[in-house]
Amino acid sequence: MTPNDRGIDVRVFTEKAEAWLEENLARRTNESTDSNYAIFHDRSHDEERQLIDAAKLWQGVRVDAGFGAITWAPEWGGPGLTASHERAYVGLERDFAAPERHESVLVTVELVAPTIHALGTDEQKQQFVTSFLRAEQLCCQLFSEPGAGSDLAGLSTKAAKTDGGWRVNGQKVWSSGAQFSEWGLLIARTDTTVPKHRGMTAFMVPMHTPGVDIRPIRQMSGGSTFNEVFFSDVELPDSLRLGAEGDGWTVALTTLGFERSSSAGIVSAGGNSADLVRLAKTLGITDDPLVRQQLADAAIYERAAALLVARYAERELAGAVPGVEGSIGKLVWTQNLKRIGDAAASFLGPSILADTGVPDTFAWTEHLLGAPGYRIAGGSDEIQRNIIGERGLGLPREPREGLA
Repeated sequence: MTPNDRGIDVRVFTEKAEAWLEENLARRTNESTDSNYAIFHDRSHDEERQLIDAAKLWQGVRVDAGFGAITWAPEWGGPGLTASHERAYVGLERDFAAPERHESVLVTVELVAPTIHALGTDEQKQQFVTSFLRAEQLCCQLFSEPGAGSDLAGLSTKAAKTDGGWRVNGQKVWSSGAQFSEWGLLIARTDTTVPKHRGMTAFMVPMHTPGVDIRPIRQMSGGSTFNEVFFSDVELPDSLRLGAEGDGWTVALTTLGFERSSSAGIVSAGGNSADLVRLAKTLGITDDPLVRQQLADAAIYERAAALLVARYAERELAGAVPGVEGSIGKLVWTQNLKRIGDAAASFLGPSILADTGVPDTFAWTEHLLGAPGYRIAGGSDEIQRNIIGERGLGLPREPREGLA
């Protein structure tokens, strides 16, 4: 696709995209299923690496064809089309056996690249944006800490000024994909004399810098997607500071705004409403009115989450800053993960409890056990409700110690 296609009609674009997908991928069938509904996978390091490499390669292929950075301008490798074009392509690709969009690629492409584009210097944009959009290099988030999860303003990792740069000491936790990332987006405290949210600064950190220690965390699922990251006298040049000194809160809110919209409709995790329908058909229970109601509820809320993401994308293209749409969308999406898991458990009954070798039964436990995790990831449900109430509805703020 070339810049001449920028004004292309969505219908014509969809026809081009479908033809391209037909040439490059196998189409999924109604019978296709690997009975894998895991939200947090149990994979070895090598298996995770292979998955990431496949996702990176596919992202580069998509960008080259004009389908990997659809709303981005030609100077960043995209055709500069609308969110409607992007939605059309995303909907199409779900019908094909594309490589899984690994979380590390999603964080890099959907969160960090647009944050740097919005807030970085010209030099930082040239260094990072195109490379990140193509997933040639990966970036992780270095936000949460043992004592500052959803309360990001309470972080204690410190960055102290040196001659021409900064020295970082502290600890981050729950950093997804840190062991596979070349870069990390770090929020650190640089001033302890001002209110908490005014004394933070953002930095881009090369993850192989001396003093950076990455330690994978073993999860309940068996995998090690998350990590602890320790910083011991890590030296950073000031050229890697993202945004103004003391403006880390703005950087964090910008990234989290992109993250909430991503969590609401881009991340592919667990089972979905189509999987539920297939399960109900396999069990022969689709005539049960209560089952049909559960299937309809899951499909309705899935569609609602997609429409919220679409609205968010349109506002973003119009120049709006991240708002409460992402928080609303994330709540709808995470609640639907639970709704889908509960429906599968009610359909299967005791069959979900033991691995008897029967397809589409015990596999649903991975969804059921993993769904609660996304009530925390990207900001807990409680934090999302505070954002909606305070920023969206103008309700009084909850008391926050140390915040002005």
